[in-house]
Amino acid sequence: MRIGEIAALVGVTTRAVRHYHHVGLLPEPERRWGYLPAVAGGGYRAYSVRDAVLLARVRRLTELGLSLDEVRDVLGDDAGRELADVLEELDADLARQEAAIRERRERLAALRAAPPVDDGPLPPALAALLAQAPETTSPSAALDREHLILLDTAGAGGPELYEAMAAMAADPAVLALYERLDDLADAPTDDPRIPVLAADLVAAVPDGVFDVIPADGPAAPGFTQALLAEYAPAQAEVVRQVMEAFAQKGSSR
Repeated sequence: MRIGEIAALVGVTTRAVRHYHHVGLLPEPERRWGYLPAVAGGGYRAYSVRDAVLLARVRRLTELGLSLDEVRDVLGDDAGRELADVLEELDADLARQEAAIRERRERLAALRAAPPVDDGPLPPALAALLAQAPETTSPSAALDREHLILLDTAGAGGPELYEAMAAMAADPAVLALYERLDDLADAPTDDPRIPVLAADLVAAVPDGVFDVIPADGPAAPGFTQALLAEYAPAQAEVVRQVMEAFAQKGSSR
């Protein structure tokens, strides 16, 4: 095979092949002469099936995100292996890619089938939970929604948790709690309404939620401080007391 043929077979450019020669990833085969008179540096490279297999291996490794230096290390470990072994591993690489693509398409299908929300693509269970919540213009409710999405992204969510929260999310009475939190936007941190509202918020959470809250959620001090900074001082004190009560309930189970 000539350089254009091996490049087309593997699905790369001739420029890429020459670059792999230059950096030492692909050995440059001997040149053969055609019918034209020989000239300095003339002739054409004649590639074998093994060259094509090696080039395909380089392509697969780079597509997996490896740098050319990392590819060189992997290929060095493969030195001396039989062609059948290399082909088998290439086939395994393709099988893994097929499985990854299939899994991504299944997730995409689930996202497309989930109820529409304004927050972009979300896991189906979380999208279904948010879709149950009554419409409201409460700033506190909107902020709580954003935090829930963030926690899901951080791995502190899941279908079991959202199922346990379903009754609370669909309860119109919960909106009154958000509105009471809104009313504290300009209040001092010693406002007597703070501990009462915190207790009512904790009481509104079903016991089943505490059974499925991940123990390794994002409870780092930096995260907690950043979350509380989203609220006005009196509101932040309510949220702090609620988080403290949640931690005590969770540790007692």
